[in-house]
Amino acid sequence: MSAVETAEQKVSWCPSGLSDRPESIVLGVRSGDDGGIAYLADPVPATEVLGMIPEGVEPRRILRFASHCESSCANRLGSRCGLVDRIVAVPGPPQAASVPRCHLRAHCKWWEQTGVDACHRCPAVTTLTLADDELGQLVADPSTTREQLDDWIATADRTGF
Repeated sequence: MSAVETAEQKVSWCPSGLSDRPESIVLGVRSGDDGGIAYLADPVPATEVLGMIPEGVEPRRILRFASHCESSCANRLGSRCGLVDRIVAVPGPPQAASVPRCHLRAHCKWWEQTGVDACHRCPAVTTLTLADDELGQLVADPSTTREQLDDWIATADRTGF
């Protein structure tokens, strides 16, 4: 039985979770030039790997974590996840015919809410947004509205950003 399956079955998991929760698992490793996520074949408890990360290195720079979706999350909008709504609002890369293999999917809040749209974008999601990534900052900010994203995208399309 995997770490995800041993958790309470009714709990939804956030694929952009925190590393410091008791239930946190490593979802994948950031790799390649684009910093995309290479998903692990099996979940690994975050507590087993956090001690191996060199001092001074922010764990989210190299790993992606999943943890329980919580009602107190700043991204929570009623029963919905506002973060995934903002993520799927941004035009993504051309979609492949299939989605990445993911051990979290059966319990994933993003899958439950948006289905395959979230899965196509999930490998590009970072949980540590860099200061010079204006779009990333907008998407990560819980106060960003759909209209603000649409305006940014329209401006970027006109300016060739």
